[in-house]
Amino acid sequence: MALSAEDIQTATGVWDKIFVNAEENGAIVLSRMFKEHSHTVSHFKNFTELQSIAETASAAEIAALAEVQGHGKKVFTALNDLVLHVDNADALNKIAAPLAKKHAEELKVDVKDLGVLCEILIDLVGEKQGEDAKTAFKKVMDVIYENIKAAY
Repeated sequence: MALSAEDIQTATGVWDKIFVNAEENGAIVLSRMFKEHSHTVSHFKNFTELQSIAETASAAEIAALAEVQGHGKKVFTALNDLVLHVDNADALNKIAAPLAKKHAEELKVDVKDLGVLCEILIDLVGEKQGEDAKTAFKKVMDVIYENIKAAY
């Protein structure tokens, strides 16, 4: 999918408003993923607090965990790098390829789980900024996800 300059500008503006609270919003996205797709908790065996409460805790309780907040910020920082380079296919591929390789080969994460994470993020954008923002941001996330998927 080719993105227009307007698509990129709109989506970047949307992302800026989400990324400003990277730790909080990242933790929200991860906690929703853990609750809605409980199998994803298994990818985080080293998160001892998460492992001990994942089955019984609410998404808000999971989002409050320091390890989830820290990883949420890490995820959002990586996404920020991807969003900032979505207008340059070569740069985007150089960023997406090692990320995909690490998740596929080292971490053994199914690429579909990264798609789940993207969808939850897109939904969060809609909640916080409305349907127009969600639609604009989805276009960019689709390009990013396809780049990651191609590198898997």
